[in-house]
Amino acid sequence: MSKQTYECDVLVIGSGAAGVSAALKAKQQGLDVLVVDKEPYLGGTTAVSGGWLWVPGNRQGVAEGDTREEAETYIRTLAGDSYDPEAVGSFLDLVPEALDFFENEAGVEFHYPETAPDYQMDTPGARRSGRALTVSRAGGRMLGKNRLRVQPYLYTYTVFGYMPEIGPDIATFIKANRSLKAFLHVQRRVIRTWVERLLFRRAFTRTNGNALMTRMLASAGDMGIPLWTDARVTEILKGDDGVVNGAVLTGARPGAVRARYGVVVAAGGFSGNAMLRTRTFRHDPRGDDHFTPTIGHQGDSYFLAERHGGVLDTRPHQPASWGPVTVWKNLRGQDRVFPHLRAFGLPGLIAVNRKGERFANESFSYHDFGVEMIKENAEERDTFGWIIADRKAMRTYGIGYAKPWPLPTWYYKKVGYLVEGSSVQDLADRIDVPATALERTLAEFNADAAEGRDGRFQRGSNWFHHFKGDMEHKPNPNLAPIDKAPYYAVKIQMGDLGTYAGLTVNGRSEVVTAEGEAVPGLYAVGTAAVSVFGGGYPGYGANIGPAMVFGYQVGRDIARHAAERAGRRAVPASARAAGRAG
Repeated sequence: MSKQTYECDVLVIGSGAAGVSAALKAKQQGLDVLVVDKEPYLGGTTAVSGGWLWVPGNRQGVAEGDTREEAETYIRTLAGDSYDPEAVGSFLDLVPEALDFFENEAGVEFHYPETAPDYQMDTPGARRSGRALTVSRAGGRMLGKNRLRVQPYLYTYTVFGYMPEIGPDIATFIKANRSLKAFLHVQRRVIRTWVERLLFRRAFTRTNGNALMTRMLASAGDMGIPLWTDARVTEILKGDDGVVNGAVLTGARPGAVRARYGVVVAAGGFSGNAMLRTRTFRHDPRGDDHFTPTIGHQGDSYFLAERHGGVLDTRPHQPASWGPVTVWKNLRGQDRVFPHLRAFGLPGLIAVNRKGERFANESFSYHDFGVEMIKENAEERDTFGWIIADRKAMRTYGIGYAKPWPLPTWYYKKVGYLVEGSSVQDLADRIDVPATALERTLAEFNADAAEGRDGRFQRGSNWFHHFKGDMEHKPNPNLAPIDKAPYYAVKIQMGDLGTYAGLTVNGRSEVVTAEGEAVPGLYAVGTAAVSVFGGGYPGYGANIGPAMVFGYQVGRDIARHAAERAGRRAVPASARAAGRAG
């Protein structure tokens, strides 16, 4: 295949929320934009995510009385020593303007939920609502010829192919085996999904992150932005003047791209790269103790920028947004992964360590629970724990990928996802946990749960905990005794939703070298760049919110930056010196 040279104003590497945000804004200003992605599908990890944005200062929050001071206080507390006031200030400044663009110019229909608590409700500055928003469901037909090009859902996270929307939809799914109305709702959703897949290869209804990317990519298509898949960037190019001006491609369209105004790196983080994990993840010193459900996060962003002086910023006190996962092989021997983002905050489920003891509040956010899980296993070779449940919880809620009654459990046991024991002793023996310790743990937990409290970890004590539980369960949405045989266990290991460590960038999202100099024409956004939250996870959408806001900023400013560089080069050095002297 012959190699060609392609011309554009802006080259965007990566087709997730960060990259497409930059592309949409740049195109809206009249720039010629090209988006390339090494994956066979568009949308990246955003397309398999919950699709939330954590964006303080949005119109709902302002109307409810949320203040800039409260947001800064909350972020500062979570970030600790990693707090970057300038980056946080830029983020908060940009939120209203960016959201206005996406809603009014880019076809993104946001949904502002009445309740979406911050993840650490006991922290100063936390709010019950007004900071996290999501996107309304979308119809795949709006994508036209690109309908089948969006990254499919993570199948293990669907209900027989349908992805419930986070909020009332998923709450209804949880009640499907206890309510005829809920059952019929689920039946309609699932059957429609199957029929559309059978007739049209992919269901039309898109929810969560898939809906977000469907809307954004539909707008990109309407604007005429080329979206290339199977197009890996192997090298970023510089001109003789030291300004980044293009890249080398392999794959479906091998050749070179000349980008007159610059290159935006939005190719994700590095949690899929064992070598980089050994450098940054304390729990994974050998590169074999971490399992990521992210799409395409092999460290391309870092390796491409490193050749031009880009450095990995490891200042965040947590290098990634953690999420416990279960990994197994299906009956065909294919690797599978399930992120436990909500399940074990439900009544009748707890998490224990290899000693059979609880080690954290199961109603913490997945990120904060992951922090505790890493601490618990700090002296061990492998990082893992177990979710424990009884017959009641298994029949009512299931455990993550293992669906509840009336579905049988044989498949989940056969593939090794689910372990069943006829008694606590039997279960403990099967998972190699001290039976006496596990029995003691359950006795202590059950005594408290019967009274609707958790004396050990205060699970179920705030609005975020309740939001993760079953709001109709009394007296506490997060607590129920675990006392009906048989008993079940699911192994959890360490995973992530994206890295927080990333390329060092300045306030303009330009990649910065170890000497503190910006690499002209080279930008990094999304998980390619260091997180603005300094290792803390404030609430729903802590990755996507900043990705879209800073992507918007780059798209807005990239042409102006290029004009500034051209202007500076056009002024003789003597004139610049005279200007400074004056």
